[in-house]
Amino acid sequence: MIGASGSGVSTLGAVVADLLAAPHLDADTVYWRPTDPPFVEARPRAERLALLCELLPAAGCWVFSGSAIDWAAALESSYDLIVYLRLDPAIRMDRLRRREQARYGRRIEPGGDMAATNAAFLAWAAAYDTAGAEQRSRVAHEEWLAARATPILRLDSSEPVDVLASAVLSKVKASGLRHSN
Repeated sequence: MIGASGSGVSTLGAVVADLLAAPHLDADTVYWRPTDPPFVEARPRAERLALLCELLPAAGCWVFSGSAIDWAAALESSYDLIVYLRLDPAIRMDRLRRREQARYGRRIEPGGDMAATNAAFLAWAAAYDTAGAEQRSRVAHEEWLAARATPILRLDSSEPVDVLASAVLSKVKASGLRHSN
């Protein structure tokens, strides 16, 4: 599952994995080293790919959420379905601001130890719909999707998560894709 930060990719991934009784792994878990403040130290490419392969089962059903289009190519032959979430940028950025405030509180306010990092993150996330392929962007995702033979399900993530999950499960079942149910 891929999409812009704040579009609900991780949330939907967790819900679908739960409904399929399958393991779920989010790309941020393998991309970033655990630090405080978080999301400041990326793992080297080879290390993240090794960790990804270690954490996902070699066979069976699993759900992988988050953008790994430039570093997880070795895994792509295992994809049965790609879910691409889109959300109006204004709604998405509002979600992100609220999520960041709920997670980090005063740490992201002016003078907080995460204020500069959070401001940079929000600027980066806001550029998703206008940036080129040099960063995680709609352009980069669309280019990657255009080169895939795997079935793609495009969803508007303004819908409730249960509706989105139902659409994913319907596609999995209708397509005869590998799944545990």
